[in-house]
Amino acid sequence: MAGQSDRRFTLQGRTALVTGASRGIGRSIALAFAEAGATVAVCARSANACQEVAAEIGSNGGQAFAVPANVGHNGDADRVVHEVVSRAGRLDVLVNNAATNPQFGPLLDAEESAIEKILNLNVKAPIRLIRAAYAAWMQEHGGSVINMASVAGIKPEALTGAYNASKAALISVTKTLARELAPAGVRVNAIAPGLVDTKFAAVLISTDAIHEHILGQTALGRHAQPDEIAGAALYLASDAASYVTGTVLVVDGGWTI
Repeated sequence: MAGQSDRRFTLQGRTALVTGASRGIGRSIALAFAEAGATVAVCARSANACQEVAAEIGSNGGQAFAVPANVGHNGDADRVVHEVVSRAGRLDVLVNNAATNPQFGPLLDAEESAIEKILNLNVKAPIRLIRAAYAAWMQEHGGSVINMASVAGIKPEALTGAYNASKAALISVTKTLARELAPAGVRVNAIAPGLVDTKFAAVLISTDAIHEHILGQTALGRHAQPDEIAGAALYLASDAASYVTGTVLVVDGGWTI
């Protein structure tokens, strides 16, 4: 039975594109996918950072290549997907992990430019990438799409209003596309992490009042490490989740219960 279980979680022979993969949760997902046998396309804005993660995977015996891009830019989605399919011959798994939050404070005080930047990268970019991946490979061959949402899209807190709204929108996009793409064998799911120790969330961890507030509401009484989110992504990408679509897998240590 152990062997059968292992086969359900394997990504052998598959290719995965992970955005925001140069650090934090994205890097951990890229490493976990490669360990499970996938060829991983490492995507982030910094070419050097992408190369470093790809080299790390290679040094551990995995297969990876760098595809640097700013997926918030129009046109980059098509270019990235085209490069992945051209180099690997397929695209079975897409992880939309890249995100931003340049605004911290009351929502009504947010600059229009900050709101637009958040919505563009956190919502519109995943839609563009899914559209490109579907047209290039998944429409004919099926696949798994994983959108990195957040508990902020389920239980919003003050001072990150635009980010909260973007993650709620991404959850809605996930559920809509799960229905629309299911006939082609494409599963679309989301992960909603709680507080994770990343550069992205550094201000939340380093600000004692905020950190204590979050931990005080978290059943496990701590924040997560990035590799604790990677297991959820591996599950959703693999055949172990073959009957799972349109779901939001909450990985928050019990913050939302």
